[in-house]
Amino acid sequence: MSSSRGFVDGSDAASGRDAPAPARVKRWLVALDIDGTTMREDGVITDTVMQAVRDAEAAGHEVMLSTGRSEGMTVPLLEQLGIQPQYLVCANGALTLKRTADGAYERVHVETFDPTEVLQTIRGALQNGAYGVEDETGHYLLSGDFPDDTMTASGDHVDFAQLLNVRATRVVVISPEHGLEEFLQIVDRMGLHKVSYTVGWTAWLDIAPEGVTKATAMERVREWLDIPRSRVFAAGDGRNDIDMLRWASTSGRGVVMGQAPDDVVDAGNEMTGGVTDDGLAAALDTLPR
Repeated sequence: MSSSRGFVDGSDAASGRDAPAPARVKRWLVALDIDGTTMREDGVITDTVMQAVRDAEAAGHEVMLSTGRSEGMTVPLLEQLGIQPQYLVCANGALTLKRTADGAYERVHVETFDPTEVLQTIRGALQNGAYGVEDETGHYLLSGDFPDDTMTASGDHVDFAQLLNVRATRVVVISPEHGLEEFLQIVDRMGLHKVSYTVGWTAWLDIAPEGVTKATAMERVREWLDIPRSRVFAAGDGRNDIDMLRWASTSGRGVVMGQAPDDVVDAGNEMTGGVTDDGLAAALDTLPR
């Protein structure tokens, strides 16, 4: 997609003032997924990607993260990336954070739901699953065996009954004994009509409040920033990015990573290289400078 660069006439002889500096390009809203897009599966963000992210922000674009991660797993990455976005979208759209004057981030929009019914439904189909609930403060309650990562390190392990009736921003379910396709079939049979859900690369189910996605949160941010839909850029690789990619593709740029599955590819209007090939950097480098 081509975009014109907005520069002003450098002459100002009539006023006797020095010629003004060129105006910055028209600002784009740039929404970046983290895992599989900005960061490789081994947890590495390459120097090439970091530089491309910083260059995009330096050019005047509003570069932010839009992720399924929790607040605690997202905010620390900003220092590594070297950016200071006005907003962050976490928990697949259930949580939006805003940067304060002192550089911290505060919650400005939180979507919650009662996970009781959906948890009981899923447990009936997945007796050996592991279940996690993220509450409105960003704290995790966990039941079952989760991989040893940041989420479980900061969460409390509790009995399944203690997950019920919590005001949740999301529910996470994993089932190590099932392959992805089998897990997808099980999820499809559940008929989870009252919540939004996505399935990750492995047998990992991420459930959000009804109608809440990265796209709904990004549209709210776009309105707050008053950036036109024609200047939105979103990059992602997973099924939790589908709505965001469709949102961006409507009038702007929905960039799909090269390793994405077919249903994610169908949601975007551009393809770039895979995460191991620094595909995000190549896409970011095409933004107006």
